[in-house]
Amino acid sequence: MRGVIVVTGGGRGIGAATARLAGARGYAVCVNYHRDRQAADDVVRAIGVNGSRAIAVAADVSNEADVVRLFETADALGPLTGLVNNAGILETQMRVDAMDAARLHRILATNVAGAFLCAREAVRRMSTRYGGRGGAIVNVSSAAARIGAAGEYVDYAASKGAIDTLTIGLAREVAEEGIRVNAVRPGFIYTAMHASGGKPDRVDRVKAFVPMKRGGQPDEVAEAIVWLLSDAASFTTGAFIDVAGGR
Repeated sequence: MRGVIVVTGGGRGIGAATARLAGARGYAVCVNYHRDRQAADDVVRAIGVNGSRAIAVAADVSNEADVVRLFETADALGPLTGLVNNAGILETQMRVDAMDAARLHRILATNVAGAFLCAREAVRRMSTRYGGRGGAIVNVSSAAARIGAAGEYVDYAASKGAIDTLTIGLAREVAEEGIRVNAVRPGFIYTAMHASGGKPDRVDRVKAFVPMKRGGQPDEVAEAIVWLLSDAASFTTGAFIDVAGGR
């Protein structure tokens, strides 16, 4: 076994692709999901076919008690070696002047506070400061953090900007403690998340603006994430990989 990783939001899209690929590469995987148990169970079964161990754990990452329980459950797989901070939400496209506080709190609670809480629990397990053996955290940001998503979801883009800052700050904070912290910034990827923004066909509508003239697939993002988790990236921390077709 190459190690034990937690993948938040692991039942769908990029998270599911990452969990499956990590399992195929020999990792034991804790597949976190929020509501869709069937999707998470499907990912667990796919990992099992490749001979790796996996469990599905329901948890809302915006809830501190849920996060603690998630990691305590993952402990059953063995010592934690990696975290993929992938869970995230977006809401219907709108301008900033139409947003209310409730929407902002929902976005930031999941996308920012959730990532911080999961990183906290991972550090407490992996840091040599706490008796751990080191490990890796990969945060899933977004090209929106660089572009701003004007007229669509500036709140989501801002939450991913916070993830970029978390990546840089935490990487420097725990580098001497054996933990590497990096991020990937996907661009227009074919996932169900776009339906949450009210535009399920969004990638096909905007792919002409991508230099490669196509949308990306979750598996393409997963490859970058799993590389950053691996020993092949042993001297890489505080770094970003844009998986956005050149945009």
